[in-house]
Amino acid sequence: MPRPFRFGASMIVPAPAEEWRAKCLRAEELGCDVILVPDHLGMVAPFPALVAAAEATERPRLGTFVLNAGFWNPALLAREVATTDALTGGRLELGLGTGYVAAEHDTAGLPYGSPGERVDHLRRTVEEMERLLGSPDHLPRPVQRPRVPLMVGGNGDRVLRLTAEHADIAAFTGARPVPGSTTGQLLPISPEELDERVGRYQELARGREEPAELNLLLQLVAVTEDREAAVRPLVERVPGATMKGALELPLLLVGTLDQIVAQVLAQRERYGFSYLTVLEPYMEAFAPVMAELRGR
Repeated sequence: MPRPFRFGASMIVPAPAEEWRAKCLRAEELGCDVILVPDHLGMVAPFPALVAAAEATERPRLGTFVLNAGFWNPALLAREVATTDALTGGRLELGLGTGYVAAEHDTAGLPYGSPGERVDHLRRTVEEMERLLGSPDHLPRPVQRPRVPLMVGGNGDRVLRLTAEHADIAAFTGARPVPGSTTGQLLPISPEELDERVGRYQELARGREEPAELNLLLQLVAVTEDREAAVRPLVERVPGATMKGALELPLLLVGTLDQIVAQVLAQRERYGFSYLTVLEPYMEAFAPVMAELRGR
């Protein structure tokens, strides 16, 4: 039996207090199960933003999507997580990743490190969070037991191994960083490449008692009769992209409502994605999709 769908909105546009609360309330009204915030300079600080979201809403879970582990000391992060879980009434979900924007580290005066060093730090952070927040002596204490649910995001082999060992939610981006880019520019990967990455994760997770929830970040949602017009700006921006290839990408939902619903159901069957995250500018367009898929 397939896992039921969950839907999240990643709130990427900073806003003053009343507007922020109104946006979060709107996400709840549209049917979002999770309100998420990223961890980038120039965007909102994750933990106070989630506390404000909790004050404005009643039902949605609240998550980081995902924290850049390189910005955080594990002991200080454990304090933030425990406090936020308490202040949100046990609604927090913690998302962690390696970070992929070198320029942000330069701006913050923090080392960026090699890919291997960033994965090492992510592993230390995950393991220290489990140790600290799992201790009965740690103060403050989170509400949720045995722990705050953990999401790990990333597609590389070592991150997938870490995800298989520790995470409740495995988050796939459907994209990879552009080699040499310091600004976090991403290129989408093909459906076949995503097959291989999800398959690799499933191999690593074969011995788990409980399977993880699989998440995919959607980059575009457009309910339209003209699919080509909707994706043409993307094709024109990405070197080597073709219209046919773009229309096949799992991270784009473009077409009539019936076509999009069919695509989402097919991708759950093919990859196992039951938790879908949409970027804030597309949550209104995504609302009828959520409504059609609810309970399926």
